Amino acid sequence: MTTIKSPLHDEHVALGAHLTEFGGWDMPLRYTSDLAEHRAVREAAGLFDLSHMGGISVTGPEAAAFLDHALVGNFSALRPMRARYTMICADDGGVLDDLIVYHNGTDEYFAVPNAANADTVLVALLERAAGFDVAVRDISAGLALIAVQGPRAEEILREVLTEDAEISGGTSLDDLRYYACLGMRFGEESMLVARTGYTGEDGFEIWVDAPHAVALWRALLAAGEPYGLVPAGLAARDSLRLEAGMPLYGNELDTTTTPYDAGAGRIVKLDKTSEDGTPLEFVGRDALAARSEADPERVLVGLRGTGRRPARSGYAVVRTTDDGEVGEQVGTVTSGVPSPTLGHPIAMAYVRPEVAAEGTELAVDVRGRAEPFVVTAMPFYRRG
Repeated sequence: MTTIKSPLHDEHVALGAHLTEFGGWDMPLRYTSDLAEHRAVREAAGLFDLSHMGGISVTGPEAAAFLDHALVGNFSALRPMRARYTMICADDGGVLDDLIVYHNGTDEYFAVPNAANADTVLVALLERAAGFDVAVRDISAGLALIAVQGPRAEEILREVLTEDAEISGGTSLDDLRYYACLGMRFGEESMLVARTGYTGEDGFEIWVDAPHAVALWRALLAAGEPYGLVPAGLAARDSLRLEAGMPLYGNELDTTTTPYDAGAGRIVKLDKTSEDGTPLEFVGRDALAARSEADPERVLVGLRGTGRRPARSGYAVVRTTDDGEVGEQVGTVTSGVPSPTLGHPIAMAYVRPEVAAEGTELAVDVRGRAEPFVVTAMPFYRRG
């Protein structure tokens, strides 16, 4: 199968990256080692190519009302130059994708779905746009997405970009909040920069027109080197997001999962109303309202390993027998790694409600051996 290449593909090859297929794209898995790249992000900064993520423009006088109908969040209340994490659900409440939506101008929004689901989200939005004065367009082909993540990210960003007052809505980098964005310039090129990320660290995501991506990438690498910045791949991104307790579509989220199952019920705005104050109908609302009041069949929990062997996606979560062997299955691991930051295995898993309480001692069946784990609060790691 032919994979799509990022505008930065040749840069990754020149840096010696190990490339892998991800969501239909040929993307860097790592450059040197997963551990070194992970630690660089926690201690200094990492540079990520995220150009495989989708980019969907939603514009028009009814753009906010349309997003209120199509997604679970309340976008009529989202202020300009702010962003919101949300989900798009099917009629039965199952998650089609989780995404971030940016309100980047009057009647202008920008939705970023996951790479593997970009087409699914685009089709669903186009179908749901019927009857709204709105234009939905896939603009991902003309863009690259570059992220700088880590405690030195802001210092590095200031070395390369300058603020663009014309499109920043009065916001400056000095007071840019989490999940907010502003316009910045790289030379003469204007671009949108958001204080968002998928690592649990401070950081920024930068949308740049594809023809300027290579120059920006090289400039960030050069400016970041004295600060300890390194290029980082998908492997480090996965261990970082897991430490931060962030779900991954295809692991913690899928069409059989509702936001409530994944512990994200707070993002479902059942109290959305239209301008006249009547309850606002949105796709999946009835199913999600029913699920919000029902007892859960499974609960997404964090697991902290007290042994050395890590759990992996698909492994069974079990009780142990009196002699410490694998017993009854009570859940399934969705993601798991040896945590580079914490020094012990961590995992997310869906388990039965009766074993979901924090402190519950369980085990994971690792090749026939009961490895001890304890239910723990997430995130596993929180920056100071």
